[in-house]
Amino acid sequence: MMERQSTGIKYFAVLIGLLRDRKIFLEEISQGVRLPSKIISLLVCSSLFLAIYGGIIGAYHSWMQALSSAVKLPALYLITLLICLPALYFSNIIFGSRRSFGQHLVLVLTAVSVTSVLLFSFAPITLFFLITTNNYQFLILLNVVIFAATGFIGISSLYNATSVVLEQDDESSKTRQKILQFWLLLYAFVGSQLGWTLRPFFGNPGSIFQLFREREGNFYLSVIQAISYILGFR
Repeated sequence: MMERQSTGIKYFAVLIGLLRDRKIFLEEISQGVRLPSKIISLLVCSSLFLAIYGGIIGAYHSWMQALSSAVKLPALYLITLLICLPALYFSNIIFGSRRSFGQHLVLVLTAVSVTSVLLFSFAPITLFFLITTNNYQFLILLNVVIFAATGFIGISSLYNATSVVLEQDDESSKTRQKILQFWLLLYAFVGSQLGWTLRPFFGNPGSIFQLFREREGNFYLSVIQAISYILGFR
């Protein structure tokens, strides 16, 4: 029992190291220091925080939806990472980067971890509105804003981290910087569309539980429709 607690503390110690001593943490990634430990710790911590937030928003519908969303929300971020990471790694390799796949993985995991911590910090606010309002469309828009804001901060942290981890002192660095900018847009687009594919995360309380919904429309059209409903246009 004590050993398990010690392991859990070590996982969170790595995450705290990222949040408190970001420059040192990124320099260790650049030097390849304890990469496996960092990968496992960030995966465990980010998955836990995302699962908690997913369980909270899913509880708006039922315990089954809470359990489903607790699994699907971490899956959303990690599957998006797995889909997009090879494009970033091989593009950088082609244009002169000597960083390993593990270094790229930890680098992207830092963005996922920052996002998960921010979502966890918003959990009390989300829970408050879940308890005090029955407006389904409002809750959807509220969480679109929360996910967009936390995702933007996570992506921004990744963009800034590349100046420390990825080589910036050769002729190909400007090209890799442009590749990263394009990749971040691709990452956001894939994530939003995958989230639409994995829905529902909330579930309308008046409907039966569904693990997945039929593919119809897209994420952006759904947001526009929700805004129209809130403003009384439909």
